[in-house]
Amino acid sequence: MAKLIIEGGNRLQGKVNISGFKNAALAIIPAAILTGSSCTIENLPVIQDVLVYRDILKKLGADVEVTDDGIMNVDTSKITECNLPNGLTKKLRASYYLLGAGLGRFKEVVISYPGGCDIGVRPIDQHIKGLEALGAKFSIEDNLLKVKAEKLVGNKIYLDVVSVGATINIMMAAIFAEGKTVIENAAKEPHVVDTANFLNAMGAHIRGAGTDVIRITGVEELHGGTYSVIPDQVEAGTYMIAAAVTKGDLIINNIIPKHLEPITAKLKEMGMGIEEYGDSFRVHYENELVPVNIKTLPYPGFPTDLQQPMTVLLSLVDGDSIVIESIFENRFKYIDELVKMGANIKVDGRKAVIKGVESLNSADVWATDLRAGAALIVACLAADGVSTVHDIYHVDRGYEFIENKFMNLGAKIRRVEDEE
Repeated sequence: MAKLIIEGGNRLQGKVNISGFKNAALAIIPAAILTGSSCTIENLPVIQDVLVYRDILKKLGADVEVTDDGIMNVDTSKITECNLPNGLTKKLRASYYLLGAGLGRFKEVVISYPGGCDIGVRPIDQHIKGLEALGAKFSIEDNLLKVKAEKLVGNKIYLDVVSVGATINIMMAAIFAEGKTVIENAAKEPHVVDTANFLNAMGAHIRGAGTDVIRITGVEELHGGTYSVIPDQVEAGTYMIAAAVTKGDLIINNIIPKHLEPITAKLKEMGMGIEEYGDSFRVHYENELVPVNIKTLPYPGFPTDLQQPMTVLLSLVDGDSIVIESIFENRFKYIDELVKMGANIKVDGRKAVIKGVESLNSADVWATDLRAGAALIVACLAADGVSTVHDIYHVDRGYEFIENKFMNLGAKIRRVEDEE
């Protein structure tokens, strides 16, 4: 176990390069199974979840290597089945994409139940509904998910709730289904579009990704190729908020500004200076910030993955703010850690009422999940004195070289092994 020791009170300045998008990478990597060929996936974040997926593909029989600069060379031609009951899938939530990819190529999948952060109930009922509409049959035995289809046939599928995972899983399974598949009330997130673009580049026929209606025409086969993952909007948003928290001045490179509009709008509303230069932003503190209210929503609404660092920022802004978490019911667990640091936040169900304080105190805090861990790091950067963030393995799942990037921006932060 590692922890981060952070001396707060240092203004962040400089340039930071944003890595590939974790959420897109974790869909595109299993989608490579559908190609049955050799693929090169570029601009991957070198994070724990990507390395877990590398191990999953190896266990299935693929030849895989990931370079230090985030390039995966993978040949899935030697995979003959998608049978993985050994528990590797419990290490990350996105292992459920093996359902769509494995079903599409082999018509049968057996995997352990997916894992991931404890941020609330995350059912896969919409995944099951969609795949069953294509002809699959599900069963759960001994904590194993089993899905099988004699053949897959295109269908019209309406998702009862907007689900990124279900949208991508259905899209992958429908690649080789007979005829046409229509997904209505589909998720519009950028990583849905990126996965569709990857599959299309490999020979699929997907139209409408990024809208609420996606149409897939089944094809006979896919081929290999090279594809580059989009930049990580959540990582970019985290550094944008860190600039505000530390009253800093950052150039954030390798971004797609359109993907960041929800967070950009809120930071501008608060009074931050933001200037766009093509694929980069300058984010700088200009005047005293004002409070705002936040409600997390599916894209293009305010992202749930940035709710935690945004709450840290609002806890330091004079005045009252309200944050409503409409996506996950258990995403305020980290608030207790912020309160230890002197934040004045009251939680009532899915609503947090924040009364801004002048400063945060140093403390020993524990990351409760991936995004909460990033938020606590941001809080410690602004706190008076030296703080420690424990259970950093959560953060390593989704942020590439986070302490190095912050050090290069002037933060005093170091990683040490936690003897406990």
